[in-house]
Parts: sequence; structure tokens; C-alpha cells
Amino acid sequence: MPFLIEPDPSFKDALNHADRALAGIWVCSGSPLVAEICAGAGFDWIFIDAEHSPNGLESILVQLQSVRGYPVIPVVRPPVNDTVVIKQYLDLGVQSLIIPMVNTAEDARDAVAACHYPPMGVRGVGSALARSARWNRVPDYLTRAGESLTLMVQIESAQAVQNVEAIVSTEGVDGIFIGPSDLAASMGVIGQQDHPDVVAAVEKSIAAGKAAGKYVGVNAFAEAAAKRYIELGAHYVGVGADVSLLARGTEALAAKFRPTAAGPTGTPTSY
Repeated sequence: MPFLIEPDPSFKDALNHADRALAGIWVCSGSPLVAEICAGAGFDWIFIDAEHSPNGLESILVQLQSVRGYPVIPVVRPPVNDTVVIKQYLDLGVQSLIIPMVNTAEDARDAVAACHYPPMGVRGVGSALARSARWNRVPDYLTRAGESLTLMVQIESAQAVQNVEAIVSTEGVDGIFIGPSDLAASMGVIGQQDHPDVVAAVEKSIAAGKAAGKYVGVNAFAEAAAKRYIELGAHYVGVGADVSLLARGTEALAAKFRPTAAGPTGTPTSY
């Protein structure tokens, strides 16, 4: 007889039991080795990104497998709010999703529908073929799949901020993740995540999410910004990225031994 398997905890399970804001790191390299290193570093969650990173279905699968033995929650962002793409991610065994560029309540409803089997949604039924159900080794997976699913939607445009109350009120949305970088760009102040108007929009979104009883997260690589948003009640914060840490760390190390070497924007010294 095969082993019967229970689903892993999802992000909402960790948030439900947290007594502090949960800190996470982006894993953008596409490398299962780097993902495993980050998974063992002490973060609460890791953010496997496929919107701005070289990740496809196969690389996401192997990263999920490589981090499974660590006490960390993998959260995955698909490149687009698309029913077919989300179905594929769920069948891989992704249980916690952050959906990008959700600008309206209709966008949020589409994301919810993509994540659930009928009658609540439109997810295609392929559990016998899928890692999500451990190939039908998870008892009653088709009727219980939603229990182990966490759906976060991104607030990262001026339009989304205008519609944030309707978005967070959407049934099936567990929470929001605010992206100040794209938000700043949409507001005409690209690269200025600390612009007063951007900060005000982030604060408005945090307040709306908390008022609706939803989980609220913010991307904040600057330590001061992360601490500020935690003080305002953010439940989870993205505080760094594997590729950024590697880039800045290698630059700093090289500068110690080659003080005349050009920086990232200069012309490298010839050998």
C-alpha cells in the first residue's frame, strides 16, 4: 500500500502562528543550490520568483524539492496572472502564491478562480498526474486543496492602490504584497521608493489590508523602510535577494584586493 501524505504547511499557516513579522528573501538565481543555501539561512520564507528571474516549470520544481527539508515556507510568483500558468504551478506542488500586477477586484477574482477547483474556480483537474496531490497519495485532495493554499496578490500600481479596498475584500484572497518599486514607476517617480507619495500609497494599502482582516506584506530591501512598515503592521516583509547579496558582496570583496578596479558602472581593468 502507498503511504498517505498530508500537504505541507502553506504561508497562511506560518502567518497564523506568527507573533512577529516574517522576514523573507527573494531567490532569483534559478539555482536549486542557492535556493537551498537561502532556505537554511534562518529566514521564515523564501520567494521563488518567475516574473523577473530565469525560472521555468522545471527549475521551480527542483527548487521546491531542494528546500523542502528546511523549516522555511516557499512562496512562488508566476510571471503573470494567467489561469493556465497558475494551474501548472499548483500542479507542481506550489501551495503559496504571490500574483503580480493585480490592479482591480476583477483581476483578484480571476486569480482566485485559477487557484480553485469547481465550483469555486476553474482549475483543471489533473491530480492523478501531479506532484501537488502526490499522485493521489494526499487523501481527498480534490476537496481539500484549498485548505493548504495561500493566495497573495500584489498591489504595485497607482490603479491598484485606488482599488485596494475592493481587492482586499475579494473572497479567496488571503492577503496582499505591496511592491513599492513598480508602484513608484506607475506614479511617475521611478526608482524613488521612498518618495512621500509612494510611502503614503504603501501606508494606505497596509491600512486597507489590515482593516479587511487580510495579511499584508511589503517588499523593502532598505532596512529602515522594512522596520517602518513592520511598525505599521506589516505581517511579512521581503528584505533582500540572493542575486543582490551576491553582487554587492563580491564587489566589496574585490574592492578590498583591487582598490583601483572599476565599479559596476565603470570599465573593467584589463589583464
